[in-house]
Amino acid sequence: MEVSTLAAYHCLAFVWYFFVTYSITHIKTEERPSEVFLYGGQWKYLTVLNLVLQAVFYGVSFLADVLRLIKKLRCAKCIISSRDLLFSVLAFPVSTFVCISFWTLYTYNRELVYPRSLDEVIPLWLNHAMHTAVLPFALLEILALPHRYPAKKKGLILLGFVAFLYISWVLWIYSVTGEWVYPLFALFSPPGLAAFFAGSLAIIISFYNFGEFLNRMIWGQSKFSS
Repeated sequence: MEVSTLAAYHCLAFVWYFFVTYSITHIKTEERPSEVFLYGGQWKYLTVLNLVLQAVFYGVSFLADVLRLIKKLRCAKCIISSRDLLFSVLAFPVSTFVCISFWTLYTYNRELVYPRSLDEVIPLWLNHAMHTAVLPFALLEILALPHRYPAKKKGLILLGFVAFLYISWVLWIYSVTGEWVYPLFALFSPPGLAAFFAGSLAIIISFYNFGEFLNRMIWGQSKFSS
């Protein structure tokens, strides 16, 4: 794909994610269901944090494209490295995890992850923007251009560290409020919850490996952006 076309695409994707993030974070306080938006606000939900992550990723991608267009290749190389690290370690696996885990649990019992009270506050289009569209965007990014993946050990350590930070945030909120971020967590005993977190980490690691596999199958082992 031509650099100018990539720049237009990344710019549009950035604007879209910025708009979606703005929409979900500016729900009027009086409209928020009290049982959902407690301590931590929207920033305790992985879905919302993922929106911010995607906005940052596409912003970095657009900056890399612009630098390539104006022939600032030395600066572009550094930004491209950051772009590829963001995408491979976080943007693709987290988006895939958010989409698949949300709709799996929603189909099983929506009250565990997305109570019906939210339907009165969050319109259907915004729900799909947060939980559905993130996966097609991630797949389109893989099709649009190759990404250089880090060494497997480095990538998994970074992904595991970010997962640890989020789990720590979830546990901190519970210690302060006595309420779980997602009602689903209340169904588990402490060992069961630890096993659930470990299983979730294993799943998101599998999505990391899947993204690397797709990147290699589509673009080959040696073709990378420059």
